[in-house]
Amino acid sequence: MHAHDGEDAAASRTTVERKGDRETVVTRWFDAPAHLVFEAWSNPELFRKWWVPRSMGMTLHDCEMDVRTGGSYRLNFGEGMDFYGRYVEVVVPSRIVWTNEEADEHSSVTTVTFEEHDGRTLVIVSELYPSKEALDEAGGAEEAMPETFAQLDELLRTMA
Repeated sequence: MHAHDGEDAAASRTTVERKGDRETVVTRWFDAPAHLVFEAWSNPELFRKWWVPRSMGMTLHDCEMDVRTGGSYRLNFGEGMDFYGRYVEVVVPSRIVWTNEEADEHSSVTTVTFEEHDGRTLVIVSELYPSKEALDEAGGAEEAMPETFAQLDELLRTMA
């Protein structure tokens, strides 16, 4: 029985799970080849179109991204709310690893992998925290992922 169609069906394709005490893993299939999905994650002009969940009413004022191993990024949401860090590893078009340094000792490391199968891409987002406390304190940032990924879906349809 499917009571919902459209957006809910898309959102339900996003799975969020906790692995152990320190890691969350979000997975989602996209109907686009890996190089396009990678582009949406690594091109600041594209990234800013889908990254912020519309329901949160936040504005991404500034988006600086130097997506290469050793490069850095800074996302500015105004009112002193900055997210920033470094790209630890970038492998086009299959892998991006970055640090999230705004949370100091509670900072997580994000790993995104892009696995292409028959023109579709499986995206796996792993968020690894230094401790269980840090993960608990982060309070489920991944809850926004289904909406964010639905927005990425929309963008990819315009890029294909």
